[in-house]
Amino acid sequence: MAYDRARAVEYAETFWSRPNPYYKAFADDCTNFVSQCLRAGGLPMARGWWYRRGRNGQASWSHSWAVAHSLCLFLKRGGPTGRTREVGDVGQLQLGDVICYDWEGDGRWNHNTIITAFAEDGSPLVNARTISRRHFPWDYKASHAWTPQTRYAFLHIE
Repeated sequence: MAYDRARAVEYAETFWSRPNPYYKAFADDCTNFVSQCLRAGGLPMARGWWYRRGRNGQASWSHSWAVAHSLCLFLKRGGPTGRTREVGDVGQLQLGDVICYDWEGDGRWNHNTIITAFAEDGSPLVNARTISRRHFPWDYKASHAWTPQTRYAFLHIE
């Protein structure tokens, strides 16, 4: 099954500012949001990346579904299809791809976003939640979280 970038972006455009009631909303919701977008784009749930609701309506999820560091590592290892790869330059990314952020530069991934548009100069714009962002500059330099030590992981989904 091919990843449907348009559907992932459509989902991100619909739910960037409000949670989808089907899913639990977290205080730090960026990774849950990105996982939902990837799922909406058709990525299959897999061992290590999943979200379920039981018969009683109780939800459960994997760490990689909701924890920024875990999702970034999962995607770097190929993601649910084995076809996600880290690329060296933001210019290699497309709509529906993921950018991970390590604010302190310490190797611990703190935040995830999804590319939903491109600026006139061709640079990616991202959507995110926790602090809701729509078409925000990918480098996040305008965010209170950004530091000069910030590192990025650029993840392309094939």
